[in-house]
Amino acid sequence: MSAEHAHLPPGVEVIAALPEAAAGIPAGAEARTVRVTLPPGDLGAPPHRHPGPLFGYVTLGEILFELEGQPPRVLRAGDAVFEPGGDVIHHQGANNLPDAQSQLVVTMFAPPATPALTVVGAEEPAERQHLRVTRP
Repeated sequence: MSAEHAHLPPGVEVIAALPEAAAGIPAGAEARTVRVTLPPGDLGAPPHRHPGPLFGYVTLGEILFELEGQPPRVLRAGDAVFEPGGDVIHHQGANNLPDAQSQLVVTMFAPPATPALTVVGAEEPAERQHLRVTRP
């Protein structure tokens, strides 16, 4: 346990600390906690953006996660995730398991009355292909 978290009581664990992420929270934002449940093999939402940053935690199964500028990766139950929101495209958030449900709980920060996500047209990911990172 790191020194800055030594004061925590037994059973309390800091999963992720991202102090620089707070700078991306829009002024006047509201916090929304959302549970995303994906049936076996579900591809999740098409490429989209979020209006502000979000922090998430996989509570069940495995999520195939791809965010613009990062290589695709598998998040497993217990893993935390951060998205900066704004202009960044979230390419994948699929259930990586063909035979079991997966689930992610996120808290997002967004201006009131904005949609939780906005699907991008097919042409935009194609134009921004140079920003995708593929596995070697």
